[in-house]
Amino acid sequence: MAELTKLESKLGEVTGLAMAAQAATEKVSGLAEGEDETVRARLSQMHQEAVETEERCTALAGTLDGKKTAILDEARATKAKGAEMMKTYLDADSDALDGFEFLTMAEAGEVGHWSVLKALNESAGDPGIATLVEWALPIQQRHLAGVVEGSVKLAANEDPGEPA
Repeated sequence: MAELTKLESKLGEVTGLAMAAQAATEKVSGLAEGEDETVRARLSQMHQEAVETEERCTALAGTLDGKKTAILDEARATKAKGAEMMKTYLDADSDALDGFEFLTMAEAGEVGHWSVLKALNESAGDPGIATLVEWALPIQQRHLAGVVEGSVKLAANEDPGEPA
């Protein structure tokens, strides 16, 4: 297998996070069955954007000579870590608020990873990665703001005196 640079490895990680985000938005959408339609619509949009992010990342990986397989292996490893975190955090007793709180952590991680990829590429100067980051980072920032907003909205409907 081809050895990856730090830049290529980070591309694999953000690809894997997009893969994991698809599973997470599906899981949280199930937890949010009875919630306001705007909450569910946000999750649907996030899911579709995660699909597109994975596709764009995979296409870019395919342009890196002999590196696509290794980058996608890195992506699958990252996706597996995300799945394990979700399994640990969201158990059988989880509700929509728990789901949105999990997504808040996940989206913060995605914003961080995309920001690191951007910083690494400032030295590397890869135009494909620059274009991808320019497209994806604002989306991830919007996702983070949206899940924080969703968490707060769901929390506002909770009875703070009710047993946990």
